[in-house]
Amino acid sequence: MASAEPEPGSRRDPAAAALLARSATLLLANGQTTEGARLAVERLSSVLHRPVVLRVRWGEATLDASDGSAPVWMAVEPAGVDISRVVAAEAVVDAVCAGTLAPATALERLDAIKRAPPVALARFAPMAASGAAALAVIFGAPDMLTVTLVAVVAGLGACLRRAAARFSGNPLLQPLVAALLAGLAAGLVARTSFPVAHRLLAVCPCMVLVPGPHFLNGMIDLVRARIPLGAARLALAGLIVLVICIGLLTGLALTGVSFPEAGVVRPVPLAIDVLAAGIAVAAYGSFFNMPWRMVGVPVMTGMVAHGLRWELLQLGAGVPMGAFGATLVAGVTMTLVSHRLRLPFGAAAFACVVSLIPGVYMFQAVSGLVTVARLGQKAGLDLVLGVATDLSTAGLTLLAMAAGLILPKLFADALLPQRQ
Repeated sequence: MASAEPEPGSRRDPAAAALLARSATLLLANGQTTEGARLAVERLSSVLHRPVVLRVRWGEATLDASDGSAPVWMAVEPAGVDISRVVAAEAVVDAVCAGTLAPATALERLDAIKRAPPVALARFAPMAASGAAALAVIFGAPDMLTVTLVAVVAGLGACLRRAAARFSGNPLLQPLVAALLAGLAAGLVARTSFPVAHRLLAVCPCMVLVPGPHFLNGMIDLVRARIPLGAARLALAGLIVLVICIGLLTGLALTGVSFPEAGVVRPVPLAIDVLAAGIAVAAYGSFFNMPWRMVGVPVMTGMVAHGLRWELLQLGAGVPMGAFGATLVAGVTMTLVSHRLRLPFGAAAFACVVSLIPGVYMFQAVSGLVTVARLGQKAGLDLVLGVATDLSTAGLTLLAMAAGLILPKLFADALLPQRQ
C-alpha cells in the first residue's frame, strides 16, 4: 500500500522545513534584526503547524523543532544589508500566513529574491557621490570646488567597491580600496595646493563606508542578551572601521601627507543643514537598496532629527547629547515605520542619522594614535590628550546614538502587537 502524502505543514512535509530555513537565512543575511527574523519564523511556523525555535550564531542558525524531529542547521553570515530583499521576503511570509500563497510557490519566490541583483551601479555610484557631498556641506565645506571633488572621489570609490566585489566576497576589501582611493585623492590634491578643504576631501568619502547597521544590530543583540552574536556583529563593524582608517591613512602616507588639521569650521545655516541631511538619508537608503517608494519617510525623519540636533547644539548641548536627542526622534519614528512596513530596523534607522556618526573623531583619533606610536616618549601631552578627547567623544556619541535608536525599539517590541 502506497504511503499517504504528507499534509502541508506536517513534520514529514519537506516544503515546510525548507520554507522556514530559507526565510530565516534570507532575512538574516540581508540585514534584518535577529528579533525580526525570529518573529517572522515564529509566525510562519505557527501557520505551517511546525513549531520551531530559531537560534542564531555568527556563521550559522538552527531551527529546533518542538515536535521531536531533527533540528535544521543553516549556514548564514549576517554580513549583508539589502532592504529590498528583506521587504520582499517579509511579504512572502505574510502571504503564507494569510493563506494566499502555497509553501511550494513561496519557496520559488524566496529563491528568486535571493538571486535578485544588488542595487544597480547607476543608482549606487551617483547616490554615493551625492551622499558624500551632502556630508561635506553639513561639515562646513567652504566652497563648491570642495563639494564637487568630494562627490567625484566618492562616486569613483563606489565604482571601485563594485569592481572589488567581483573578485572577492570579503566584506573588508570594498571599504579598504575605497578608503585608500580617498586618502590618495586627498593627499594628491593637498600636494597641488588646491584651494579646497583637504580634511573634508579625506573624510567625507570615507563616511559613506561606515557600517552603521551592523553596529546597531549588534547593540540590539547585546541588549537582548544574545552576547556571542552581538559581539560578533560589533567585531565586524569595528573591523570595517579599522580597515577604513587603514586605507585612508595609507593613501595619505603614500602621498607624503598627514591627516589634515581641522582648521576653522564654517557655520552652516539651518535650512541648508537640514536639506543636506535629507540628501544624505536618501543616499544611504540607496546604498541599502531601499525601494524608492519607501525613501520618503526616512528622509523626512532624518531632516527633522538633524534640525533638532542643530537646535540642541545652538543651545549649548554637547555632541553626544545632541546626537541622543536627534536619534531618539528618529528611533521612535523608524520603530513604528519598520514595524508597519517590515523594514530591517538597523538599516532604516541608521540611514536617518548617518550624518551624526562621529567619523571625523574616529579617523582623527586613529591618526593621532599612529603619530603617538611614531613619536613614542617624544609625543607631547597635548597630542595624547587630543587623542583621548577624540576617542571619548566618538565613543560617547556612538553610545548616545545607540541608546536613542534602540530604546524606542525595545519598548515597541514589548508593547506593540505583532502582525499575524
